[in-house]
Amino acid sequence: MQKVSLLVTTYNDKDNLAVTLQSIESQDYGNIEVVIVDGRSQDGTPGLIERFADAHREKDDPITVRWISEHDRGLYDAMNKAWAMCTGDIVAVCNDRLCVQDAVTKLVGAIEHAGEGCVGAHSDLVYMQGDRVVRTWHMGEGSLKEGWMPGHPTLFLKREVYEKYGVYDISYRCAADYEFMVRFLKEGQNRLAYVPEILISMFYGGTSNAGLHNYLISFKEAYQALRKNKVAHPLLITIRRTWRVLRQF
Repeated sequence: MQKVSLLVTTYNDKDNLAVTLQSIESQDYGNIEVVIVDGRSQDGTPGLIERFADAHREKDDPITVRWISEHDRGLYDAMNKAWAMCTGDIVAVCNDRLCVQDAVTKLVGAIEHAGEGCVGAHSDLVYMQGDRVVRTWHMGEGSLKEGWMPGHPTLFLKREVYEKYGVYDISYRCAADYEFMVRFLKEGQNRLAYVPEILISMFYGGTSNAGLHNYLISFKEAYQALRKNKVAHPLLITIRRTWRVLRQF
């Protein structure tokens, strides 16, 4: 069974972190490594992480835990730190809730059954604000040129993707995840398997959607990401992507 590394980053967000960790514990997959990077939280988060790690110290536990609590330079720096600590064959950023018990099993299975040229898998997701669904994201399949992109919170990737294409560019405030995906998807030679089910429930208010100001920054940075990676017609693609996003609310 391939090892799956779930990269969890947090800062003064103990309640949401507890939900994330509980959803990981509910998974039926038998080989999960949880790598947690905390930005030196002051709300009791380190204690919560320590209790979670202590609960999974048994040798035959299907969940192993690595964690640190130290200052960082923001979300994407923390994600890069988590990547550097992980040892899994398949890697995913997991800062939200896995909303079905077989989410990891389904995404890993999709990769394993997709054949040569498949480097990862993704699924549908919902954005939640409390108990209210703000946005439902049915990803489908497509190309970057059409404004399509996979939902980063659902993205499970083979380790070699990071090894070949690098990690997150921390010069971006809101769109380093998009720039990373453009980097390995732009040529079209890397395929992703698609699971047409809602497997992830995302906490609404993430880096790129926390208000109009951040969304405008995300729009600008997405355009810059396409230009940086020499993708033709970056403004048209960014407008198409924005339209896809707005239709989902």
